[in-house]
Amino acid sequence: MTDVSPLAVPFPALPPIAGVRVAVARAHYKTWDRADLTYAAFDPGTVVAGVTTRSKCPSPEVEWCRQALVLGQARALVVNAGNSNAFTGHRGRAAVEAIAARVAGATGCQPSDVFVSSTGVIGVPLPIDKAEAGIDAALSAPEASWREAAEAISTTDTFPKAAMATAVIGATTVSIVGIIKGSGMIAPDMATMLGYLFTDAAIEAPLLQKMMDGANAATFSCITVDGDTSTSDTVLAFATGKAGNAPLASIEDEGADAFQAAIADVCRQLAHLVVRDGEGASKFIAVEVAGATSDESAHRIAMSIANSPLVKTAIAGEDANWGRVVMAVGKAGEPAERDQLSIRFGSTQVATGGLAVTGYDEAPVAAHLKGQEIEIGVDLGLGEGRATVWTCDLTHGYISINADYRS
Repeated sequence: MTDVSPLAVPFPALPPIAGVRVAVARAHYKTWDRADLTYAAFDPGTVVAGVTTRSKCPSPEVEWCRQALVLGQARALVVNAGNSNAFTGHRGRAAVEAIAARVAGATGCQPSDVFVSSTGVIGVPLPIDKAEAGIDAALSAPEASWREAAEAISTTDTFPKAAMATAVIGATTVSIVGIIKGSGMIAPDMATMLGYLFTDAAIEAPLLQKMMDGANAATFSCITVDGDTSTSDTVLAFATGKAGNAPLASIEDEGADAFQAAIADVCRQLAHLVVRDGEGASKFIAVEVAGATSDESAHRIAMSIANSPLVKTAIAGEDANWGRVVMAVGKAGEPAERDQLSIRFGSTQVATGGLAVTGYDEAPVAAHLKGQEIEIGVDLGLGEGRATVWTCDLTHGYISINADYRS
């Protein structure tokens, strides 16, 4: 990985998760000299929950995971990088079935216990021979570090991404580790590119699914890099139960609220890391909308601002062009009253009541925009609805990366 994003953060120290073993291998999906297949094995009794893309053109891996999630149990995970296997017809489905069968045959589990993800170029069938050779290599490989796993699932990412949190359930401390990849084609409508959470907590699958749905709504579904939703977006959470806590079955159980907060914290950290590695990004932008008629309306308005190329290029150019924010609010199709609208950049109010504030001084706004952490605040003055979404600026770097992506 070269040309690391200026918004990158150091890879954290992560604990092992009992009941999880991770390995990486070279399947040679592309002409690169790096691991591009990640394999995780889970002890018997591991439960799983997750969310997948709402794209109407999902990959066969996404369809496979959706079917397997219904059963709520997992023994293995295979992640392929460099080829998304999406829009590949029956050959794509055959590749997923072959991967699951290969792992099941080697480990003695059912194919439905094997979860599969792929990411990369769309429209090229995943070569089964390379996948099977990569799986065989991973099965005999030494255990990998979390960093190696995070690097192996990456494509255009410029730095490996991971997060962790702990929670106390009864008298037992449980850990959650998460790794994620994603840099472009990020406007998830559910999740980001590919993300995986691993925990030693004992929890029933339906409750874990409920927690993941809630965490996703407040994190992964609140980020955007370029307004494009992937065919392959998947976030899965695996719980081995090895911590020994009394199994959580209801949100009313002791410690369930703490565990839910920890899941949400890891998801939020991971979501922010994806935005920080947005292709070509130089600014991390938080868009906060308040005073909307509902939270849902606030979210749609915030996304309209965050997805606006004109807003994003203005931030890239450090131009305090708040008129573009007005434009983005107006085009969102949500209730808004021009003469009740207020806008701020950072802590500086720039417009209210349908015009610039009296005595508006652009200097503090210009100073704020020179930083890497940008805040845009909008108050519609209509109700109690509020939402926060996160995005990045749009630079020449994004065009360069995506103009040459397949080559």
